[in-house]
Amino acid sequence: MKEDKINFSELAVYAGEEHINAYNSITTPIIQTSTFIFKDAQAIDDYTLRNADRYEYGRYGNPTQTAAEKKLAALEGAGDAVLFSSGMSAITTTFLALLKSGDHIVITDDAYKKTLEFCKAVLPQFGIETTVISVHDYEAMEAALKPNTRIFFSESPTNPYLNVMDLERLAMMVKGKNIILISDSTFATPYNQRPLQFGVDLVIHSCTKYLAGHNDLLAGVVLGPSRMIETIREFHKTIGGVIGPFSSYLLIRGLKTFALRMERLNENGQKIAEYLDKHPRIYHVYYPGLQNHKYYELACRTMRGFGGVVTFEVDADLQGTRDFLDRLKILRIGPSFGGVESLITHPATVTYYKNTREEREALGIKDNLVRLAAGIEEAETLIEDLDQALKILK
Repeated sequence: MKEDKINFSELAVYAGEEHINAYNSITTPIIQTSTFIFKDAQAIDDYTLRNADRYEYGRYGNPTQTAAEKKLAALEGAGDAVLFSSGMSAITTTFLALLKSGDHIVITDDAYKKTLEFCKAVLPQFGIETTVISVHDYEAMEAALKPNTRIFFSESPTNPYLNVMDLERLAMMVKGKNIILISDSTFATPYNQRPLQFGVDLVIHSCTKYLAGHNDLLAGVVLGPSRMIETIREFHKTIGGVIGPFSSYLLIRGLKTFALRMERLNENGQKIAEYLDKHPRIYHVYYPGLQNHKYYELACRTMRGFGGVVTFEVDADLQGTRDFLDRLKILRIGPSFGGVESLITHPATVTYYKNTREEREALGIKDNLVRLAAGIEEAETLIEDLDQALKILK
């Protein structure tokens, strides 16, 4: 890990919020309004001519949203942050804000399905070229860089195989080339890794997952240097994918326990991965905290924990894998992760159900592949549930 000692619990509870809130409320109030009025004509001039620190309209900002952004920036160690209505809105708005016709982007092939779709199907409509490179091939990544390359985008860890990127190597690769290095760090969270410390320019999170932590809101955030964030924020005001004040409040509420939740999720993920790795009916486990993971040493060197997501292949065919899922009693089938409730999903039939089997296998999505997202329950309880469900495969 490339960081000094950070008190994540203190930042999660206090950062970004006023010491004494309006009406002496201990929690940041929900400013549930679309419009902010002016006291008089002088107040208008103070705002428009003298840049008075205040709000005008909900699409341009809200006090509850600002508090959440400041808290997230403190946790990430960033100069500034801007919130969006979803993680995909954060990604797409950032790309459109920073790219223009004739530009080129490099993205790794293990990125989120919808991110890849946006790059391959939507960006060409704006005259922007995309090159997709294997997440494992650094030589090909460097060879793909062109004079007009403006963004290099990757995720770390990736979904669903939890591959870990060498962020320092990527930073050195693009250094001095006028290329913006962006990392989607949703699976890592700032608790387990802070990409800015490794030379990454911008960090993106789907706050829906670990950051909010309660499976009850959609949000995304982009974090980085204030100057670059301001460019994205100004574009964001035009595009309009804003987060509402109530979701901002829920995000602040969820972040209060962020450090505590991550400690438990890291612990649960590791215990479950170790259990599955030894089970005779599990063919393979993908988890950076296991020594047999391709990027175990890199993960140990650059991360403080490995999260609650464990991906594995059941020693069964498609129907056997579905039967295993149906026997689970505590783990519920759902496509997200990072919340307090444990979820499990079957990518082949949940995320890639529109693809043929051949198309799925070409993407590495096997019929027996399962992704488990541990919650904050006792690890032993989740392991018992897995154990009883796997018995049908004997």
